[in-house]
Amino acid sequence: MRCLVTGATGYIGGRLTPLLLADGHTVRCLARKAVRLRDVPWASAAEIVEGDLSRPETLSAAFADVDVAYFLVHSLGRPDFEAADRTAATNFAAAARAAGVRRIVYLGGPEPASDAEVPSPHLRSRAEVGRILLASGVPTAVLRAAVIIGSGSASFEMLRYLTERLPAMITPRWVRNRIQPIAVRDVLRYLAGCADLPAEVNRGFDIGGPDVLTFREMMQRYARVAGLRRRVIVPVRPLTPSLSSHWVGLITPVPNKIARPLVESLIHEAVAHEHDIARYVPDPPGGLTGFDEAVALALAKVRDAQVETRWSTASGPDAPAEPLPTDPDWSGGTVYTDVRERAVDASPAALWRVVEGVGGEHGWYSFPLAWSIRGWLDRLVGGVGLRRGRRDPHRLQVGEALDFWRVEEIVPGELLRLRAEMRLPGRAWLEMRILPGSGGGSLYQQRAVFLPRGLAGHAYWGSVAPFHAVVFGGMVRNIARNAEQTR
Repeated sequence: MRCLVTGATGYIGGRLTPLLLADGHTVRCLARKAVRLRDVPWASAAEIVEGDLSRPETLSAAFADVDVAYFLVHSLGRPDFEAADRTAATNFAAAARAAGVRRIVYLGGPEPASDAEVPSPHLRSRAEVGRILLASGVPTAVLRAAVIIGSGSASFEMLRYLTERLPAMITPRWVRNRIQPIAVRDVLRYLAGCADLPAEVNRGFDIGGPDVLTFREMMQRYARVAGLRRRVIVPVRPLTPSLSSHWVGLITPVPNKIARPLVESLIHEAVAHEHDIARYVPDPPGGLTGFDEAVALALAKVRDAQVETRWSTASGPDAPAEPLPTDPDWSGGTVYTDVRERAVDASPAALWRVVEGVGGEHGWYSFPLAWSIRGWLDRLVGGVGLRRGRRDPHRLQVGEALDFWRVEEIVPGELLRLRAEMRLPGRAWLEMRILPGSGGGSLYQQRAVFLPRGLAGHAYWGSVAPFHAVVFGGMVRNIARNAEQTR
């Protein structure tokens, strides 16, 4: 079949696409910017079409001749995420109906246990999207999952960092609520299997793994699988969802704007009410993946640097198509730059390995305390901070997160351009370029660019400029030195 995947730059869509290709389907991916999928391993096997679900006039080419369309996008983290997802679902449904799509498949969230229970805004939005798609006139399967356990998922990262960093913790009462987690491999199996559902099936399905646990039990079992000592967990009443999200934001890589809707969802019990999906997509011979096995599989992928996608890849806006403010085809207000270069007694290949490895566990090669403080300050004002880290310790792709940057452009062996996603009164880029040098050496060029917004932006640059010699100058020296030592 011809399958359309929206959200292919995200956590689930980025894993479902290669699975559908392996099953023999023809896959088309809809992305606002095709460059975001340029470097993924399966890019040459799929068709990439540019379009925006908020702009219905851009969708007809993506839906043409499609048999199955997957709705895997969400706007979590935006202040208007409910309205944005409602618009996206409405436009998606209309485009699918107009194109004669035979099946829609959507991954949503759990429904409240009773009509009296008021859902969180996140779950309310997930349910609304499901209703819009079910009413589209196109047969639709809505899969309702609670916590997804897999390397790189936001839920798993919350669980992992809370458990590993806090041997003893005071927690909100929601850690006692029952949850039915599901391994990401089983979610993907259901999503792929729904492509073959009979035409008369137009309904929602609860999906969950074989274990029903409280979040407290999940933390204790994670600790056991990870080889940690048993955690001391004391639930208390005063920790509200707002306070809980700040707590999660400080301890884990998940920023407040994403942590809060996730935490608000955990206030409700999330247990599957039925397992009807097994009539159409039977359980695997060995059964669904248990919680302990899902954690072990996820930790193995983290340890072996084989995390295919991460929650942070989908966060934030797509990389803009606009040029850097100092490029020839740009014109506009004030631009501040910090430009440095250094001859390096190492080959361009050796230097590139150091450049592509920046961030994450490798750090930024200068004044670690300053980078750490900048990351904490960003977290305190609701930014992403430094703890997003890297998906892979050695390789980068356009569009993925790198600490509080996002990879905007990469030319292997020549150029790495990062766009800042920390809270700033303006826009900022960091560009690292490698040129061939004399005698087999290299020339390393580094350029920081800042486009201020208002008086605050000018004041910000003036306040940090005195530190550039230490931070950016040290970065140039240490990158060069590291390349020379490891050539």
